[in-house]
Amino acid sequence: MKYTELKDKSLQELNTMLKEKKLLLFSLRQKLKTMQLTNPKEIGEVKKDIARINTAINANK
Repeated sequence: MKYTELKDKSLQELNTMLKEKKLLLFSLRQKLKTMQLTNPKEIGEVKKDIARINTAINANK
């Protein structure tokens, strides 16, 4: 996901995307603890997506 895709979205859409990504991050961390995660790099990608969404939210304010 790129920032250019996010900057045109509304604040409502960004907040829902943020909640979804945070839930995904939680589930990935749980899978990592139980040794079910095949690609640990997914956690870093989701964290970066969360940061991009937060940047877009702050830019809209």
